[in-house]
Amino acid sequence: MDADRYPLDLDQNYSYEYSANETSNACELGDYLVFYSHLATVLYTLAFLLSLLGNTLVLWILLRYESLTSLTNVFLLNLCVSDLVFSCMLPFLAVDQSFGWVFGEFLCKAVNALFSIGYYSGVFFLTFMTILRYLSVVNPLSTLRSQTRCRALLLSLAVWTGSILIVVPEVIQTTVQESLEGSNTCDYAEWKWKKVDSYQRNVLFLLSFGVIVFCYIKILLILLKARSRRKHRTVKLILIIVVAFFLSWAPYNILSFLITFPAPNCQYQKDSSLAFDISRKIAFSHCCLNPVLYMFVGVKFKRHLLRLRSQCLPCGHGQVSSPRVSSQGKFHHEAASIY
Repeated sequence: MDADRYPLDLDQNYSYEYSANETSNACELGDYLVFYSHLATVLYTLAFLLSLLGNTLVLWILLRYESLTSLTNVFLLNLCVSDLVFSCMLPFLAVDQSFGWVFGEFLCKAVNALFSIGYYSGVFFLTFMTILRYLSVVNPLSTLRSQTRCRALLLSLAVWTGSILIVVPEVIQTTVQESLEGSNTCDYAEWKWKKVDSYQRNVLFLLSFGVIVFCYIKILLILLKARSRRKHRTVKLILIIVVAFFLSWAPYNILSFLITFPAPNCQYQKDSSLAFDISRKIAFSHCCLNPVLYMFVGVKFKRHLLRLRSQCLPCGHGQVSSPRVSSQGKFHHEAASIY
């Protein structure tokens, strides 16, 4: 059995395959990664279940209690969908860790697509959420709040369309192959496409990171002079969500780029493979993290969660009205989000 099979576009065995394909003497990694393979099966299964439960709960709360005329709420809803799309590939990956790729050519391409669409859409929605907060803080009297439903739909459609288009070459180039150990893997047909995928993901990651850092520096400078607790609270949660995403994915993206270069020696290859394996587990488990952040940081989310619990209990029927509409019968404005 492979130490930790890596199907999909998930950069499996970059360092393993590089030494096998690009050098005459392959570096034998032995069995010291077998434990991590079994750990991955358990971890990916738990991440899928927790993501399914947590993100579905967040979606229900957004749809039941919050105004979807708010751009922020629409982006949060799409971010939940993005996490769910990404987590749908985890059960396949969990099975692959122990048995190899047994799902055939079509699911090989489909699961690859789920991975990349979920990843790229998450990056894009986080970037748009940050830009939205920046515009809201810099120019709170702008026309940003007008026609938000139309803008939200157009921006969401643009993000999902862009994420799907990015994935098209990857879907074309991935296929089921037989590994050196005799088992099937879902991977790129040619090594050069792995490099292209790694470089593309890192470039978009860095561009997004640069935009987000710029926006938050400007936001923090403005908020230091302001006294709006609502704005502080809103920016705080989005900042925590963004930081959690980048801390989870940065090591994975960096290592996936570094191990496309030749390993100077066998020990370096073993160490980099182990580091990459650990970073991958952290990155792939991120899809279940956002609901936890909402619960600990989002004041309104906790309030909605308590309200939902009280309504589900027999004694709570009919006692709580939906906060979706204000006392004047109008929808909350942009600042009234899940925070």
